[in-house]
Amino acid sequence: MSHSEAPEGCPMAGTEPVSAINRRRFLLASGAAAAVGTAGTTAAFLPRPRRPHSAKPEPAVRAAAQRSAPHATTTLETTARLGGAAHPGTYRRLVSGPGWPVVVRGDLAPPRAGREDRRTALACFVQFTDLHLADVQNPLRTEFLRSRTPTAWRAQEALTVAGAVSLVERVNALDGGPHTGLPPAFVMTTGDNVDNNSAIELEWFLTLMSGGRITPDTGDPGAYEGVQNSGLPLYWHPGDAALRDLDKRRGLPLIPGFLDAATRPVTSPGLRIPWYSTVGNHDDLPGGCLSPALSDYAVGSRKLLSVPPADAAAYAKALGSGDDPKSEVLTAILSRNKASARTVTADERRRLCTPHDYLAAHLDPAHAGAGPVGHGYTEDHLDGDRMYYSFQVAENVIGISIDTTYRSGHYEGSLGTDQLRWLERTLAAHSSRSYDADGRLIRNPGADDAHILVFSHHHSPSMTRRPDAARTDEPRHDGAEVIALLSRFPNVVAWINGHSHVNRITPHGHATPARSFWEVNTASHVDYPHHARLFELVDNEDGTLSLFTTLIESAAPHRTAPDFDDLSAVGLASLYRELAYNAPGLADGMSAGVQEGWAGGAGDRNTELLSTARPGAPHAQ
Repeated sequence: MSHSEAPEGCPMAGTEPVSAINRRRFLLASGAAAAVGTAGTTAAFLPRPRRPHSAKPEPAVRAAAQRSAPHATTTLETTARLGGAAHPGTYRRLVSGPGWPVVVRGDLAPPRAGREDRRTALACFVQFTDLHLADVQNPLRTEFLRSRTPTAWRAQEALTVAGAVSLVERVNALDGGPHTGLPPAFVMTTGDNVDNNSAIELEWFLTLMSGGRITPDTGDPGAYEGVQNSGLPLYWHPGDAALRDLDKRRGLPLIPGFLDAATRPVTSPGLRIPWYSTVGNHDDLPGGCLSPALSDYAVGSRKLLSVPPADAAAYAKALGSGDDPKSEVLTAILSRNKASARTVTADERRRLCTPHDYLAAHLDPAHAGAGPVGHGYTEDHLDGDRMYYSFQVAENVIGISIDTTYRSGHYEGSLGTDQLRWLERTLAAHSSRSYDADGRLIRNPGADDAHILVFSHHHSPSMTRRPDAARTDEPRHDGAEVIALLSRFPNVVAWINGHSHVNRITPHGHATPARSFWEVNTASHVDYPHHARLFELVDNEDGTLSLFTTLIESAAPHRTAPDFDDLSAVGLASLYRELAYNAPGLADGMSAGVQEGWAGGAGDRNTELLSTARPGAPHAQ
């Protein structure tokens, strides 16, 4: 399934209220001089060149931060925008538009004047999320749901590998963060690295990140066997001039040779910096929400492309309720419609990956790339198939990656009791002061104080207490419980996640500064707006920390070839972005509201997030 984050019948994560910021006023103010806000307010500014710091001798990390480092283009300088007027049935080309300035968010701590000249850079890293590398010919995909809603299938899905390679190229060009000059130390992926939980997609992902040749093709190596040459008008047929399909009626172009180009080998340079991995529901389950019991269909030779309306409605209802962990509804639909399914070439490489498979593949030295071997996981994690760990982000900065997935047919997230207790112990090990559930101060004299960053796939609204049919003996814990736990530890700076496909930044605990932190939710790299996020953590040496978040796009040019005749890897990466921007509801008359919802408001994009430096934490005053 291509869009199981929010199947029909379930509220879209992107429909949560967006930040109430007057966008026109914000854009008018974007070129103004730096402004300083007060607690609970925001102010927009463009990053200023750094001045030398002379208050005290410079350690190596501070010296690196003070240099005026060049950096690859980010959304501070320019962003992809739809050109032309929004008219139904019109395909809109992308142009380079103005960048987004930084919004200072003082929800949790006041921004104090002069902090730009006092700062000590602590850490710099990049977040990838929701790459959804997709084998679009996989027989277990359920594109047929598009008969109910146009967004259930993406016209750009065949280009996920080309688009992701371009994102790796962008990160490799980042010499230094725009606010500190520190080069990124690592990339963290926050899940849904693949789309169908298949072994071949996992191989593509690990090769993408560590470097090598990828052939985004399965089944018959001489013939495409997916929906885009099926003859069904439900799907965009880029090479069929005679078929007036649904997407051509929406304005999508005729591109001869598209499918051949999309399945050609592409070479990833691999990241030049270490990378870490966090698991998402699509990494753990086929389609992100189906039962592992469907493995035989994934490696089989029958691909269902369309079903009667009643079957589509029944499947959508099962997805919406989440009460079919064994995927019995889909199994019945697949069986009932077998005779009308397309015959495709069976491929064992599409086998579903167990958690053990996923861990073992990460631990394979062939995929070490720039390191570390395992990318956060170790041989010890194979005992019990545990997918959570802690790691050193930088000196006095700790990262914690948690596994929020269900392992039995559901796209929502949760934590089991064992992992929640592990998380509590890990937080306590790095916080000399904490609070109990009643708010009483607890001293942890043996703790090694550090600033703490937590990473997960699911964001807090998508985590529930739904029982996990694969782990029935363990109670599950929702997002509210995770927020409550993180709020007990003053050293927690941020919880960084994905899943929603929306840019959203939420302050937690603003009533009690010592127990507050930021939740930073980043949009996907498969849907509009195709963003990753660059983070820079600094100590302002005035009792506050600043976490800078800067959105980045892939290295592909915003403009595609005028006649769509550039089908090189770079040309496909540009087309990947442009097709996503022309998805139903984006390029037509609904564009303004949908774009604001998915890209987030001004305060969800390029930001400076202030928080109080905690007592006992490094550099706190």
